[in-house]
Amino acid sequence: MPFLGELSALLTACFWSGSALVFASATKRAGSFDVNITRLILATVYLVLLIVVLQLNIHLSGSQILNLAISGVIGLSLGDTFLFRAFQEIGARVTMLIMSLAPAIAAMLAYFVLGETIPMMGIIGIAITVAGIGIVVLDRRTEQATIITTLGLALALLAAVGQGAGLVFAKMAFQEGDVNGFVATAIRIVASLVVLLPVAVMTKRYASPWKLFRDDRTAFKLTALGSVLGPFLGISFSLFAIEHTKVGIAATIMAIVPILMLPLVRYIYKERLTWRAIVGAVVAVAGVGVLFLR
Repeated sequence: MPFLGELSALLTACFWSGSALVFASATKRAGSFDVNITRLILATVYLVLLIVVLQLNIHLSGSQILNLAISGVIGLSLGDTFLFRAFQEIGARVTMLIMSLAPAIAAMLAYFVLGETIPMMGIIGIAITVAGIGIVVLDRRTEQATIITTLGLALALLAAVGQGAGLVFAKMAFQEGDVNGFVATAIRIVASLVVLLPVAVMTKRYASPWKLFRDDRTAFKLTALGSVLGPFLGISFSLFAIEHTKVGIAATIMAIVPILMLPLVRYIYKERLTWRAIVGAVVAVAGVGVLFLR
């Protein structure tokens, strides 16, 4: 199917846009740490049930499992942890601006590790898309000014590197042989939980989630919905994307989440969109169009 990788990346961005809004509401009620761990546990349950019902092939080589596990630890355990800390340190606007470097980082890593090259039209499309994303996230009217610290910038950069490196390791598993995207996602999430859960238990930051969600059922419903949109569907389609197109191109299309969230916040939260945000969205969409037509 033509453009299967690009379409999968676009679907990923759509799922992540919805999950971002749902998780934002859930974390306000239950806290980011409890929501983060619970979403991964719920996504694991969804994936295992799907794999069993559809009898998907789970026979992978040791190196494929290892690469997917490393991908999960780097991208989900470390990358997401750095991302959430960066949000706290320097705010979402500046963090997302640094995160817009993730496609370039992914493309560079894919070039050195996988030998992937992107044609000139692809590079132009990536540059236009990233420029559009930058225009949107630099719209200061969407967030109050925050103090920018070296630690915050470092955390955001580490999150971007984690996202890019996670995709490259996942791609290595796909290059070795056929891997179902849902099976690959399950391995990545389980590997991330193997790292996160012991830390959560030892630090007592995840002591009684059942009591928390029992007392606030709305928070649990939001987390469950976000788990479907984010870790379950979003991550799975992101792996379908890198399987069928270049890592840098897939990462660029998946990075348009801030663009896709604009109409959502306009109609859900009734926020007024600025001309800068609209121009940035148009530029980013044009860049994605170049990637499809390259």
